[in-house]
Amino acid sequence: MAALRHGAILRPLSSASRPVSRSLTRGFAVSSARMASSFVPGEPEGPTVKTEIPGPASKEYITKLTQVFDTRSLNMLADYTKSVGNYIVDPDGNALLDVYAQIASIPVGYNNPILKKAAESPEMITALINRPALGNFPSHDWADVLETGILKVAPKGLNQVFTGMAGSDANETAYKAAFMWRRQRDRGGPAVEFTEEEMESSMLNQTPGASELSILSFKTAFHGRLFGTLSTTRSKPIHKLDIPAFDWPHATFPLLKYPLEEHAKENAKAEADSLAEVEHLIKNYHVPPCAVIVEPIQSEGGDNHASPAFFRGLRALTKKHGVLLIVDEVQTGVGATGKFWAHDHWDLPEPPDMVTFSKKAQTAGYYYGDPSLRPNKPYRQFNTWMGDPARALLFRAIIEEIQQHDLVANTARVGDYLFSKLEGLAQKYPGQFENLRGKGQGTFIAFDNPDRDGFLKKAKKFGINIGGSGESAVRLRPMLIFEQHHADILLAALEKIVSSS
Repeated sequence: MAALRHGAILRPLSSASRPVSRSLTRGFAVSSARMASSFVPGEPEGPTVKTEIPGPASKEYITKLTQVFDTRSLNMLADYTKSVGNYIVDPDGNALLDVYAQIASIPVGYNNPILKKAAESPEMITALINRPALGNFPSHDWADVLETGILKVAPKGLNQVFTGMAGSDANETAYKAAFMWRRQRDRGGPAVEFTEEEMESSMLNQTPGASELSILSFKTAFHGRLFGTLSTTRSKPIHKLDIPAFDWPHATFPLLKYPLEEHAKENAKAEADSLAEVEHLIKNYHVPPCAVIVEPIQSEGGDNHASPAFFRGLRALTKKHGVLLIVDEVQTGVGATGKFWAHDHWDLPEPPDMVTFSKKAQTAGYYYGDPSLRPNKPYRQFNTWMGDPARALLFRAIIEEIQQHDLVANTARVGDYLFSKLEGLAQKYPGQFENLRGKGQGTFIAFDNPDRDGFLKKAKKFGINIGGSGESAVRLRPMLIFEQHHADILLAALEKIVSSS
């Protein structure tokens, strides 16, 4: 259903589907000698489709699950004891090349042995069975865990972190930090005490205690589903219906035309118009913005890109008008674009004020550098868990695996190869790979298809688990261990999808 996350398709495929291991392998024979993963042992040589999806075993599990859990958004049921590397396996033994990767959140493969080793460590066991309320009772080694993991890969210029639970939580707490920062500045600094009127009015949800400030976001953005983040999310109505929302502004995200080199003048105007709109809203919106939040690539909204010059212009505007810039790297971060952080592509003269993260990090939070973004009093930015040491330890192991195998460079290299081959398919099959985008952005690639939902459904028949975004986009979100021979398997399957009846 278009209103739900694209890729969530339960209807069975044709029972005429043949095993991919037999029907597709011929097309992959050129690389069969190096099919298995270089990074995760035990990975299949290629996809295998034995039954319709969902098959009989999956249907039994789904029926049972439906009694206690809402399964209407279910994409496919997985058996994670058998999934390995780049392949997701279901209870019927179907093994699909997974280029959706749990909505872009699996970094180094299913059942990665290095992550398994980290999960079995005494340090992990202690973190799991003695989960601390981090704000009150952090472990003696919490600083070491942060410095050897989360902070080891902190974006340039940002040396502190607030840890959270998920991407929505990361953005929500970043918004709170922005509001407190702005009101602290307005009062005259962190040493200025709250007035009696502020304290009393805050308990009534009234000004001046409840500030009249906003967060400026962009049309077609997605920043989460909590109350604050939902007011900045504008990708699909189904996310927002019936939920009260703040009266916060939104600007038009540049609507670029492709190929980029053929529309340079139009695209430059679209970006200039967007920046002009941002500045107008900062200066004139009746609920003043204290921060602007932006995704390096609007992911849920349709894989919408803008140029580095646009983002440099946005940084300049926020500095000019004294508002914060929050970069939402929840989906783009941790290597997917061929750099560890997607905003590294922008070559900013100075860093964003905050960068939020989750998904491939397997933990969440926001990075910052300015000490004034720490609230002036304890318990203002606080909850019971304030993150999860077990997940921080897992991210540390992920970072080690990424650095050990140079997986960011691998993603950049494979992405360039994949994009060039997709350009060939786009020429060969006009209209099927429209608005191909993501060149030079690792494997963070997308294209539009006129029958996108049918395309996603058919992909499983050919052994591919793939997702969509926006109205018509097919988005590729492979893991960082996705190699050239995986790209060849994907390309062969994509050609079969568009050439089959």
